[in-house]
Amino acid sequence: MPSVKIAKKSTDTDMTPFVDIAFLILSFFIMATKIKAPEPIRTTPPHSVSSKDLPVKEAIYIVIDDQNRVFLNIPVENGTDKIKSIISNINTARGLNLTAAQMDNFAKVPMVGAPLSQLGTLLSLSDAQRAKVIQPGIPVTDTLNNELEWWVGAARTAFAGGKLKFMIKGDEKSKFPTFEGVVNALRKNEEYKYFLVTSQEQAPAGTEMYNSQQRGDKVQ
Repeated sequence: MPSVKIAKKSTDTDMTPFVDIAFLILSFFIMATKIKAPEPIRTTPPHSVSSKDLPVKEAIYIVIDDQNRVFLNIPVENGTDKIKSIISNINTARGLNLTAAQMDNFAKVPMVGAPLSQLGTLLSLSDAQRAKVIQPGIPVTDTLNNELEWWVGAARTAFAGGKLKFMIKGDEKSKFPTFEGVVNALRKNEEYKYFLVTSQEQAPAGTEMYNSQQRGDKVQ
């Protein structure tokens, strides 16, 4: 009985398709990944065991740094229209006479921490010049001149009909009078609900939250 000869084939594997797939996956992650911009003002919030993610859409951040300066941060995720509406509202309410170019520049400012009297000058600077300016903070401790009230009011008007959330992010070294001034500005605008931003830390072992985190339960 004649023997059957099995054809010998090369054991080399063509890696070209695998390389193509690797580059496709890499390109996808590069284009799809959202890079978080560095914070213009560094703060070290108090710690808590909360595991909820911070919202960026329909949210306004009020930041208090370690020198008790108050800044307003409007995430770009809220949309250019909302941001322009805020600066337009406060320009009209306070008669600031800002130019169209100055109001357009407002959307490029990561955080505003200047008195209203200095806002026009700040918005007239180029991005490079503005990055070198040390802003003194929005006045909040003077009950007769709490300018944060006007910012909160302008934001409420811009987000009318939406679920706007106010997030207070204070440095652990900031003083109570500044925080009180921020809360008073919210109260004057009938905003009695706000969120405190803290640094997340591990829940104590054995607690219900610790067990939930270990199981990977989704926070509602």
